Amino acid sequence: MGDAVGDGGGGSTASGSQVAVPFGRRVVDAVAAHGPLCAGIDPSPGLLARWGLPDDADGLHRFADRCVEAFAGRIGVVKPQSAFFERHGAEGMAALERCIRTAAGAGLLVIADVKRADIGSTMTAYADAWLGPTSSLAADAVTAVAYLGIGTLEPMFDMAADSGRGVFVVVRSSNPDGRFIQESRTGGGPGPSVEDALLAEIARRNGAGGVVASTVGAVVGATTDPSDFPVAAIGGPVLAPGVGAQGATAADVKRRFGDCPPGSVLPSASRVLLERGPDAGALADAARRLSDELAVALPAP
Repeated sequence: MGDAVGDGGGGSTASGSQVAVPFGRRVVDAVAAHGPLCAGIDPSPGLLARWGLPDDADGLHRFADRCVEAFAGRIGVVKPQSAFFERHGAEGMAALERCIRTAAGAGLLVIADVKRADIGSTMTAYADAWLGPTSSLAADAVTAVAYLGIGTLEPMFDMAADSGRGVFVVVRSSNPDGRFIQESRTGGGPGPSVEDALLAEIARRNGAGGVVASTVGAVVGATTDPSDFPVAAIGGPVLAPGVGAQGATAADVKRRFGDCPPGSVLPSASRVLLERGPDAGALADAARRLSDELAVALPAP
């Protein structure tokens, strides 16, 4: 595999070259070529044991390589979960770095699920680590949390825009514990909900260029019902976790995201696919079937 990071749609490389194609355009192109499914790469202790792999760096490498082998050319987007790599320290982070580079070299868009949040120079450092054109960890996009204020994510937004990468802001998560905060009203009661305020701010930042010109997307759980601000109006891509093990179906995806712009929604599934491993053929078949189901549920780009 080459060293390219995110070259599935005209991506940049670890040597520092910039990406001219906006991230939203790359998402739409990936969906057009391979369908909307985003597959998780989540080497949890339970899944490593199920696959007969050791719970160490070697197990992480073998797990990730098998996922890339199964998914490349069959789906367009993968999402490695950083936590399962981080728990193994420096060797785990090296495995994550290799996973990102191998997946990108295979033509997959890579979303690093890191959910970072901070302020000032610390946020700039996170942006350098996960989106910087010379970083060995740089992915095509990252997940981020805006509950320190969406303005604190500005360094990530700026770096993503400069390098053709993306940022998915967690807005409405698929876990029920988040709903209390996300549905809370701003301004002491009369304002919009927190989630609607975030969606409106994402729409403002993306502007009038539409999804294909966008940098900022939203994480909106496929298990949650719509709020007042229409997700279809954010002008950017949507990462929709919760398909499969968390209960969301293709029918739920259609009901909740069917009016979004063609090619803008990436329904995400992990355990329902990964439990089919370690056989790469079984993984590939499961991903292909689920992607086909989701493609029928969403407007084609």
